[in-house]
Amino acid sequence: MAHVTFITQLRQFTDGVACLDVDARSVQQVLRILGDKFPALAPHLEAGVAIAIDGQIYQDALFQEIGPDSDVHILPMIAGG
Repeated sequence: MAHVTFITQLRQFTDGVACLDVDARSVQQVLRILGDKFPALAPHLEAGVAIAIDGQIYQDALFQEIGPDSDVHILPMIAGG
């Protein structure tokens, strides 16, 4: 199972849960599972988040594959130019 970690700003929507293991093979599946588990988090996931998978940050990662032992971090969308 992939290990998912929430940054501090998002933990207010997960009832303080900092991390959990998720059985998913893509970012899209992870976001769906997290939205179902934490309904208060769902709108923030739908608005857009950045995802770090095994240390690599993805801005547009819905279909990015996740390995069974991946370390996934949910981050606020990264802006810049």
